[in-house]
Amino acid sequence: MSPAPRPLHLALMIGIAACSGRPAGEPKAQERHVTREPFGVTPSGEAVELFTLTNAHGLRVRAMTYGGIIVSLEAPDRRGTPGDVVLGYDSLAGYLRDSPYFGAIVGRYGNRIAKGRFTLDGKEYRLAVNNGPNHLHGGVRGFDKVVWHAEPFDDARGAGVVLTHTSPDGDEGYPGTLNAKVTYTLTDRNELRIEYEATTDQATPVNLTQHSYFNLAGSGDILGHELMIAADSFTPVDSTLIPTGTIAPVAGTPFDFRAPHTIGERIGADNEQLRFGGGYDHNFVLTRSGTGLALAARVHDPVSGRTLEIRTTEPGIQFYSGNFLDGSITGKRGVVYAHRTGLALETQHFPDSPNHPNFPSTILAPGQVYRSSTVWTFGVGAGN
Repeated sequence: MSPAPRPLHLALMIGIAACSGRPAGEPKAQERHVTREPFGVTPSGEAVELFTLTNAHGLRVRAMTYGGIIVSLEAPDRRGTPGDVVLGYDSLAGYLRDSPYFGAIVGRYGNRIAKGRFTLDGKEYRLAVNNGPNHLHGGVRGFDKVVWHAEPFDDARGAGVVLTHTSPDGDEGYPGTLNAKVTYTLTDRNELRIEYEATTDQATPVNLTQHSYFNLAGSGDILGHELMIAADSFTPVDSTLIPTGTIAPVAGTPFDFRAPHTIGERIGADNEQLRFGGGYDHNFVLTRSGTGLALAARVHDPVSGRTLEIRTTEPGIQFYSGNFLDGSITGKRGVVYAHRTGLALETQHFPDSPNHPNFPSTILAPGQVYRSSTVWTFGVGAGN
């Protein structure tokens, strides 16, 4: 479990019960609300706040303004017992010290850009190189390492918080001033809705995503989790994990998750792509029609019974099986995050799209509004 909230006198309570006439003695976990409280100070002196969103069924999400990071997400198992299903730290200090994007908003460009370079309108731009020879997740100080402005709400949509950040022209090498907004909304349908918006004054690549590491069991590795990805194809990579530009069918490969498979079932197969990634670290091309929300993936942990369904407006999803977790990080409650103790499913446009004209464009122009939506729905299913 995540650390207990600070005393109520430190928190600003906004919102009302999800339904009137709550029976006497009903636990407060059944009351939808938002709280805000201090969560530390950055080395530069910026105050960080923590927002706790709770819905009418006791689902609880804690997110902070540093990096827009989802610090904890408590969901009930088949017995109704809540458990934290995302990796992270107990305090701000851990995220400041060493964090592989636990729970963060990543941008301006989620995923990799080859050699930190792209050409736009005849001009070459050079970005920070922070992942071997490549640019990853916005650079050295991407959106995961800034303090976002936050405003909470509790209305007909649910309990939530609106996060905003202005990225100046030249930030990490990107052109244009980008105004970004991310809204987290926890609904009484056990959904966490993540909505992204952005505008710019110069053409620039934009590819925002959320980088939570899930473990629906709450502990142990994720190899027994059953995964379905609604994708007929994926984008193969080179040895530095940059797409080759090919869009390849998943049929007959360990990347075929159109029917559910456990993550551990084929992760050790003799396959060049798995060797390059040290496991799964690949973008899947979603099978979809139209531009609205469509099913991207489902995850089921047979032990706890917890399920996660992901819908998105994005054309791709990056499945990462926690290959670089190596036991060097001690996270919440003193738990050591060993190999493959968490998985990420990052809804996105494709990696390195600015260098691949055949990929869906990620260029945002002045006068346009970048919009993207992803919905995580939590539930329980059959199992052990």
